[in-house]
Amino acid sequence: MTYIISAANPTIEEYIALHQTTGWNAKGLYTYDQLYQAISNSWYSASIYDGMTLIGYGRIISDGIYQTFICDVMVHPDYQRQGVGTIVMNALLEHCQKENINWIQLSCAKGKQPFYQKLGFTERDPDAPGMMLFIPH
Repeated sequence: MTYIISAANPTIEEYIALHQTTGWNAKGLYTYDQLYQAISNSWYSASIYDGMTLIGYGRIISDGIYQTFICDVMVHPDYQRQGVGTIVMNALLEHCQKENINWIQLSCAKGKQPFYQKLGFTERDPDAPGMMLFIPH
């Protein structure tokens, strides 16, 4: 199947429709206006369409020099396990290569490690775990 790959962000309506298929934001921490503002502030985005329907999306946060973080990779459930996630990731990784970025980080949901390992990612060394902090408002 042939899909359309775009570096432009989807419309807010397209984004909401895809995002709602993920189950993310179940705690309602952010409004869709806030989530759309977040993706609009990304360094680079990849939107994948089947005709006029957004079926895949991913984005990169980066300083454009050496720190790069891939996030919000999502594929509509009807298109999972059909190569759409790989198309999203390849578009993101190709942009990093074009911009000479060679340090690429990401976090993924439990059980998704094998997908990213197929693309060359490795898990962080147990002696160098990642950290996080959530500051409630």
